[in-house]
Amino acid sequence: MPRLFTGLELPEDVAFDLDLMKGGIIGSRWIDRDSFHITLRFIGDIDDGMAREIAYALDGVEARPFSLRLKGLGVFGGNKPHTLYAGVEENADLRRLQSIHERICQVLGLPPEGRKFTPHVTLARLKDPDFHSLHGFLASHSLYKSRGFEVPRFVLFSSRPSRGGGPYAVEESYDLHDRQSDDWRGAREGAA
Repeated sequence: MPRLFTGLELPEDVAFDLDLMKGGIIGSRWIDRDSFHITLRFIGDIDDGMAREIAYALDGVEARPFSLRLKGLGVFGGNKPHTLYAGVEENADLRRLQSIHERICQVLGLPPEGRKFTPHVTLARLKDPDFHSLHGFLASHSLYKSRGFEVPRFVLFSSRPSRGGGPYAVEESYDLHDRQSDDWRGAREGAA
């Protein structure tokens, strides 16, 4: 029974920059650079038949490539922080792509995602972190901003059940393209 989610990969240089930040927080377990990603829709543990249906439905997604930028750091968990992350600059194309994935999952019978979509890259899992070192880390990286990068595709990932997730495998990848523009371009070339 695979555990699946959809997401975006990071360019190697952006992942490398995030990897350079590791360290300095007592009570943290840092995520491997190869596992950095932006989750679009967590699907969870499903049977092989449903996994095939999802993979097939995702092939019909119509969305054009877009640019993204990571911006700022934060923590999830409020007074009991459990996750350190890099945020993602607000992006309408990203939100549109995520809502398409959400609709596909619901149409196929999966329950709606219970959490609000907060795009991010998980950097570390925290367990009783030292607040002084955590606040110092956040303060020293508060102005973090990645370079802008193109998102040419999204991915269907699988993971083995483990604490904190990972390692992740790419099950399928789906190129982003504007099919309406492709259809128009093809019709125009055919008329020439």
